[in-house]
Amino acid sequence: MRSPTNFIPELKAWQQRPLDSHYPIVWLDAIHYKVKEDGGYISKAVYTLLGLDIHGKKEILGLHLSENEGANYWLSVLTDLNNRGVKDILIACIDGLTGFPEAIKAIFPETEVQLCIVHQIRNSMKYVASKNQKAFMADLKPVYRAPTKEAAELALDELEAKWGGSYPLVINSWRNKWHNLSAYFKYPEHIRKVIYTTNAVEAVHRQFRKLTKTKGAFPNENSLLKLLYAGILNATEKWTMPIHNWSLCLSQLAIYFEGRLDSVLDI
Repeated sequence: MRSPTNFIPELKAWQQRPLDSHYPIVWLDAIHYKVKEDGGYISKAVYTLLGLDIHGKKEILGLHLSENEGANYWLSVLTDLNNRGVKDILIACIDGLTGFPEAIKAIFPETEVQLCIVHQIRNSMKYVASKNQKAFMADLKPVYRAPTKEAAELALDELEAKWGGSYPLVINSWRNKWHNLSAYFKYPEHIRKVIYTTNAVEAVHRQFRKLTKTKGAFPNENSLLKLLYAGILNATEKWTMPIHNWSLCLSQLAIYFEGRLDSVLDI
């Protein structure tokens, strides 16, 4: 891995570089670090945007730093993408942050939003008593593992009938977010696997943590960003091949999102 000593000018140029006009899939997530500021240490969110380009290859589109993770800041991050040339994203895979889908729609109104199923499950289990978690998970599994959206909705009805009285907040969360949680059901299995979680960008964050695990905190933002940028360069060197079954995925996405990829596909 290259030394991050002189990365700041290169990092700034990388952050401002033009991007492709179309990305079939983008994963968006944040990771948090302690950074020294005004004599103390505060938590800062690093916003990571991982795109899958038209050739099926991964690309980090941006790396942004802010004091708090929130939909308002994500709006500015997405605006930056748009200003750097991104005109269309077919599917955005995100966590359950309140207001996040609306922020995406404000900049990319035609983008389909898929909420991460794993995040939703984790958040749900926080509100289920430990003695009931095993049974609840067994009844929840038919919802997110269903073969069709209709079957998933029947399973959700059954989940509510059994557990709704004990955990109405959990059931209501699934109901209220269902439109964005259930988007993946319309696709065949190989596309579902790619979009139903934010695992792709979380894998990038795991690499970040390996680089930063010996540092409890950072003396300034630049020292953090330089190290993360070194990690991005290292990861990018390994992303030389398209993801598995990409040709098939792309041909199917071109049908599902009719006309949206015509300008960038040789058809």
